[in-house]
Amino acid sequence: MRIGEMVRRTGVSERLLRYYEEQGLLAPTRLPSGYRVYTDMDVDTVRRIRTLLAAGLPTTTIAQVLPCVRDDGSTLAPVCSDLVAELRRERERITQAIKDLQTSRGILDAVIAAGPANSGRAARPAG
Repeated sequence: MRIGEMVRRTGVSERLLRYYEEQGLLAPTRLPSGYRVYTDMDVDTVRRIRTLLAAGLPTTTIAQVLPCVRDDGSTLAPVCSDLVAELRRERERITQAIKDLQTSRGILDAVIAAGPANSGRAARPAG
């Protein structure tokens, strides 16, 4: 199938499909004319990529993880022995990022609370 059909079947833009190819996540066949040709397996690969992106993994990690997961219908399952350890590291990275964002939000809340009562309006200079 050509890229237009791939877009229709996956809901992913041409630009993103090209980006996935650039990142080594997708490898469509190229015709002598340069056109990309995708297979049904590529559709499944894009779905796995989207799931891993939604899980918070960066594309560099997805490139390593993708060959080591299978789709069992409702979720992805690891098939390489060292993948679970890698996914645990990624989970810890995400957990730390959440903690950092919560700290930032707390600091911002304190700054907002210290502001004038009408915090929704910009402060006017006295005069």
